[in-house]
Amino acid sequence: MVHPDAAQDDDRAAVAADIEAGRTSLGIELGSTRIKACLIGLDGTTLAAGGHEWENELVDGLWTYSLDAVRGGLRAAYAELAADAERRHGVRPATVGAVGVSAMMHGYLAFDSAGELLVPFRTWRNVNTERAATELSEALGCTIPLRWSVAHVLQAVLDGEPHVARIAHLNTLAGHVHELLTGRRVLGVGDASGMFPIDPATGDYDAHLLTIADDRLRAAGAEHLRLAELLPAVLPAGADAGRLTQEGAAVLDPSGTLRAGAAACPPEGDAGTGMVATNAVTPRTGNVSAGTSIFAMVVLERALSRPYPDIDIVTTPAGDPVAMVHCNNGASELGSWAGVFGEFAAALGATASRDDVFSALLAGALTEGADEGLFAYNHLSGEPIAELPEGRPLFVRTPGSRLTLAGFMRAQVRAVFATLALGMRTLEEEDVAIDAMYAHGGVFRTAGVAQRLLAEAIGAPVVVAETAGEGGAWGMAVLGAYRMAAAAGDERSLATWLAGEMFAGAEAVTVAPTADAVAGYARWLDDWAAGLAAERAAVDALR
Repeated sequence: MVHPDAAQDDDRAAVAADIEAGRTSLGIELGSTRIKACLIGLDGTTLAAGGHEWENELVDGLWTYSLDAVRGGLRAAYAELAADAERRHGVRPATVGAVGVSAMMHGYLAFDSAGELLVPFRTWRNVNTERAATELSEALGCTIPLRWSVAHVLQAVLDGEPHVARIAHLNTLAGHVHELLTGRRVLGVGDASGMFPIDPATGDYDAHLLTIADDRLRAAGAEHLRLAELLPAVLPAGADAGRLTQEGAAVLDPSGTLRAGAAACPPEGDAGTGMVATNAVTPRTGNVSAGTSIFAMVVLERALSRPYPDIDIVTTPAGDPVAMVHCNNGASELGSWAGVFGEFAAALGATASRDDVFSALLAGALTEGADEGLFAYNHLSGEPIAELPEGRPLFVRTPGSRLTLAGFMRAQVRAVFATLALGMRTLEEEDVAIDAMYAHGGVFRTAGVAQRLLAEAIGAPVVVAETAGEGGAWGMAVLGAYRMAAAAGDERSLATWLAGEMFAGAEAVTVAPTADAVAGYARWLDDWAAGLAAERAAVDALR
């Protein structure tokens, strides 16, 4: 009989050997509040992880992150991962087999010919591009959301911004970091689809629409700009996106321990890595990612009958069309309330982790009727679906309502999904079939609560898999492993490879809503939507 300690030593030695040999994949994701790094084995097992907290800044009325904060956050997240690897397995990575970067999508990173940033990074959260987005949507015949990169560049031209004369290329945050690491200016098709529309027949930017958009730029006074020259080259999952250079390795690890040479997979957006992390990449499946923002991605069987202002058409990392319902505001306000209650617990002398606080708060949130007459509005920033130019988080209740912790938290969690549910009504009208929606994000760590309320909100079964807590950095590491497999001659599609290599036998919990619960949420949502008038009044009154 093998002693348990000896077996553990053997396992630890085997993992250490894999790390030393580079039989690993490194995924990095720059989210809205946290930069995460994840090192996996080629079977998808997480071997080490690290992270770094950061926050956007409001500079001159626009939400941004500095590129110094990007570099510092990358170093901090990787340093924590390397230390975690040494603590758990006795070895710090000197090499990795593959590396991949994902980040919040869209926004505006404009550079000159020398690679200098011309204006501070404008994130997806900014809603100052209404004129440009409207003009482009009308001219192109498809929905161009406010946060898309093409809307940002046209708005800069329309506003007569001086930097426009020096624009040499545009990028997303993931694409910029990938270029830092590899020297290659390329983008995964999923992230690229949030810069400019993709032609599903070619897997590249739509050439006809590029010509029309160039005409709009020319008419606005930017005759020198050609989008095909400004935008990064587009690549599907599994394609060769370069290799980690020595300079790139030093960006992550200034100590010099990490060597160059890792295969790089195409950089992706957080929507794409969410699809990968939940195995929602085939038609009739989708995923909901709940964080600072919240969005639903549904892989389409057929094109929608017409453009809708609430629906973006983007793609999976393999290039398949996806209907995206994106909301700028997700679980941040819920998290703020959890922080308040955590402070209250500390004031009483209690010690509780953030997960403990959430578990206690959400314990009664499934109590039907507890939130009768209670309405929460979670909008910290503008929300196009709700027709809000700015956000003013509110909690409102009718005079006859009963205020309880269960009711308060039920209203808060329902509000997280409310704006999303408004957008999902459009897909219901289009008869888009959804067999299952896969959910991920911190709010789903409290078993069953947010999952059930989401199922009631969207009227479809919601699946939370054991990988749901891994998040986008894990999904990006998986795309790195897929790149390694493709380089070794594996010709399987991304969907087939994921099903066979990463999710075979994976445990998951499915919650299907009852018809009565779906109808009840719909009635509540109608009342909630009517109450948006109060929030709009607050936007006007409270400056």
